[in-house]
Amino acid sequence: MPNSSSMPQFLLLAFTDKRELQLLHFWLFLAISLAALLANGLILSAVACDHHLHTPMGFFLLNLSLTDLGCICTTVPKAMHNSLWDTTTISYMGCAAQIFFFVFFISAEFHLLTIMCYDRYVAICKPLHYGTLLGSRACAHTAAAAWAAGFFNALLHTANIFSLPLCQGNALGQFFCEIPHVLKLSCSHSGYLREIGLLILSCLLGFGCFVFIVFSYVQIFRAVLRIPSQQGQHKAFSLCLPHLAVLSLFISTVVFSHLKPSSISSPSLDLALSVLYSVVPPALNPLIYSLRNQELKNAISKTMTGCFSEAKSWLFSSANHS
Repeated sequence: MPNSSSMPQFLLLAFTDKRELQLLHFWLFLAISLAALLANGLILSAVACDHHLHTPMGFFLLNLSLTDLGCICTTVPKAMHNSLWDTTTISYMGCAAQIFFFVFFISAEFHLLTIMCYDRYVAICKPLHYGTLLGSRACAHTAAAAWAAGFFNALLHTANIFSLPLCQGNALGQFFCEIPHVLKLSCSHSGYLREIGLLILSCLLGFGCFVFIVFSYVQIFRAVLRIPSQQGQHKAFSLCLPHLAVLSLFISTVVFSHLKPSSISSPSLDLALSVLYSVVPPALNPLIYSLRNQELKNAISKTMTGCFSEAKSWLFSSANHS
């Protein structure tokens, strides 16, 4: 059995064999990635520069934007390269890096979304204790724990999966390297079971976070419905709906993609679903949050106005010098 490290490269699944459609996929991915980079970059700038957003939710939103940028930068550039140059290959080390960073950013994002749920719970159900329970030190520690959990989860899976001997070819049924597709190439029964055990452990931890989220939102909705004024209820729901929308998009696409019935599985459907959970959420998350958060919208508008003013001043001064 050859060791996996002796395999020089893997073959990714192409979106199409037609050159015109390959170029269309390149431009589509380029537009999505630029939109995601611009939107998340605006949120990062707005949160960093506007003191009104120096809150626990603003801090966690900044971290969420970083994970979204990481997800986009992990999967999309290689897919764009392959579509542009009509190739399907990825190197062994490139595949290992993709798996590590994708698991790292996805795990960190889910933990951050769980922490953000706790933030909403404290803000609505325990508003008098908000400053105590979510002070700057507590926010820093919980965010660091989310990133650390993502790092160790990615390290365990990547180290295990690439220590396995692979003897089932080198073709992956996905447009980027992902654990289940690399695992199918393994011919080590013990290593396969070890990775399945790690995946089950990760799923159990994820399910624990999901139960916590459901319990928190049950308490949140109960508290909101007890608010006497309709305006107060609307404000409370406005705090929760963006987070709930982002969370629903993230969980539904990942769960359906990996747990869908095999009877409806097909390469084209698998590709579409993989794009849905790996590419679309990072581009949509900033839009979802900015639509419902007036402070964030004002900060983004102020940031864009400042950028345009500086660009205009620079062009004007350049024209005068010339």
